[in-house]
Amino acid sequence: MERPARLCGLWALLLCAGGGGGEGAAPTETQPPVTNLSVSVENLCTVIWTWDPPEGASPNCTLRYFSHFDNKQDKKIAPETHRSKEVPLNERICLQVGSQCSTNESDNPSILVEKCTPPPEGDPESAVTELQCVWHNLSYMKCTWLPGRNTSPDTNYTLYYWHSSLGKILQCEDIYREGQHIGCSFALTNLKDSSFEQHSVQIVVKDNAGKIRPSFNIVPLTSHVKPDPPHIKRLFFQNGNLYVQWKNPQNFYSRCLSYQVEVNNSQTETNDIFYVEEAKCQNSEFEGNLEGTICFMVPGVLPDTLNTVRIRVRTNKLCYEDDKLWSNWSQVMSIGKNTDPTFYISMLLATPVIVAGAIIVLLLYLKRLKIIIFPPIPDPGKIFKEMFGDQNDDTLHWKKYDIYEKQTKEETDSVVLIENLKRTSQ
Repeated sequence: MERPARLCGLWALLLCAGGGGGEGAAPTETQPPVTNLSVSVENLCTVIWTWDPPEGASPNCTLRYFSHFDNKQDKKIAPETHRSKEVPLNERICLQVGSQCSTNESDNPSILVEKCTPPPEGDPESAVTELQCVWHNLSYMKCTWLPGRNTSPDTNYTLYYWHSSLGKILQCEDIYREGQHIGCSFALTNLKDSSFEQHSVQIVVKDNAGKIRPSFNIVPLTSHVKPDPPHIKRLFFQNGNLYVQWKNPQNFYSRCLSYQVEVNNSQTETNDIFYVEEAKCQNSEFEGNLEGTICFMVPGVLPDTLNTVRIRVRTNKLCYEDDKLWSNWSQVMSIGKNTDPTFYISMLLATPVIVAGAIIVLLLYLKRLKIIIFPPIPDPGKIFKEMFGDQNDDTLHWKKYDIYEKQTKEETDSVVLIENLKRTSQ
């Protein structure tokens, strides 16, 4: 009898526990919506939504607020009655908020209440385009843009900026033009601390007369960073290798940079590029160097020719989100001997003359060789003509001589006869 009684008691306890669980599940029912949802903008691009708890919520409910932006992005469940976001205000931004009694996203929240930022004022075609900002050497930021389509050429643009280290919004004073682009640069060094991973710079460009639509941009300080070019300190050869020593740009740790070394050889006219992630040299020549000085060994460089070296750097993913912006190239440094170009120029000028002379000699030699190999065949008719032609000439010569001699003799006889006749008459 005692055993059945114990079983009945356990069954009663289970029923009581089940009833208690039913009462605890009541708060998971749908709660009323939040009230007084409002939106405001601080600084330039910081949007803040605030709301009040729902009226008539269950007293046994520990309220949590479910919120998300357009297209259900950035969902969040938290007990706070506010939410903020840094976002460019180039279009309308909406937040939907609901209340619920647990942190489980699968629970049904209350009816969602929505609040949006007002749309930007002005013609969308008048807003500037291609607004881009680059943080140069962690010292100053340079922003450039193109004028909008429906804007006047004489529009006076103004750039405002803000970041967490500033107490107020500042105006960029250094406005300039570079071709079709318009730009402005401002100093950016007075950050509160060196850990700026969560910081960003808020930018807005508009005109003084309010005729164009404002254009907003948010620049994270871990991206769009362009270092200054490094400075080459020394070049030397050792054991058939070229050692390059340079100094990093200021404001950067060596572990946060990647390098590119370019070596040009004057003799082979080659252009070798080496990508360097970690630059170290195990060489006694670099002992006692100052911090920030980097070394890299370039193998297979000809020491007897002129070699020129230049370097550029960029940020890497170890410290920054962006690794696309290379610095400008450093100044070129040379090592080795440059071969005298006079010899090559002389050879270049003499080669055509030598080739032409060789061709002429070859042609003459070929003509003489042709005569030796293929002698001319004599003409029989010409031979007989020469033989008989000479004899006829001799006969004519003698005939002419005889006639001349005969005439001379007749004339002499006539003279003698006349002299005799004169003497007789006397």
